[in-house]
Amino acid sequence: MRYRQVIYTIGVIAILAICAKVPLGENIDPDNDGSQYAWGENVGWINFEPDLSESSVGATVSCEKLTGFIWAENIGWINLDPDDSDPETGIKNDDTGTLSGFAWCENVGWINFNPKVGGEATGCGVTIDNKGNFDGWAWGENIGWIHFRSAGPVAYKVKACKVNFEDLVRLADQWLESGTGLDADLSGDNEVDFADYSRFAGLWLDYCPDEWRLK
Repeated sequence: MRYRQVIYTIGVIAILAICAKVPLGENIDPDNDGSQYAWGENVGWINFEPDLSESSVGATVSCEKLTGFIWAENIGWINLDPDDSDPETGIKNDDTGTLSGFAWCENVGWINFNPKVGGEATGCGVTIDNKGNFDGWAWGENIGWIHFRSAGPVAYKVKACKVNFEDLVRLADQWLESGTGLDADLSGDNEVDFADYSRFAGLWLDYCPDEWRLK
């Protein structure tokens, strides 16, 4: 590794510690290819990345839980963490991508992300794989099943972003470069600078369990 890379990599590691508490918004659809929709047979599309500016809008995925508000055109807002003080509510992540718990929608009630079927100990449930893809089924007593991934005939899925050591090296290598198409330009402003370090720090320290690979 070149001397310049070594210096920049050391700088990145130091900045990771400084930026550990930087608040970040939702982290859905990292490839900007529309990977933000689940489907409910009785309620239609459910959008995990609504195009609004409020910080609480859209889902944020961490290794511990899901937070934020997602939007369904036919039933309104769904709160993924309605009462942080109540362990029975909110969507929990067990650090391996298995989700559980209940989201709340004012118009249709509770939505279970780990429903049991036929009295079995396990059920359909919602999971996140090591590439960030959601899969499985959630259940709402008043709206039926919500499906998180389909290959066709109308393909859809919800996906969250992941990062790893290769991204750390890429940030160091492209530090202070400008132009289009830079892999390390996480903020999308055609510059690799502290905005990208800040975003990377949040992704690295919160959103990515150790065993999850780069998307």
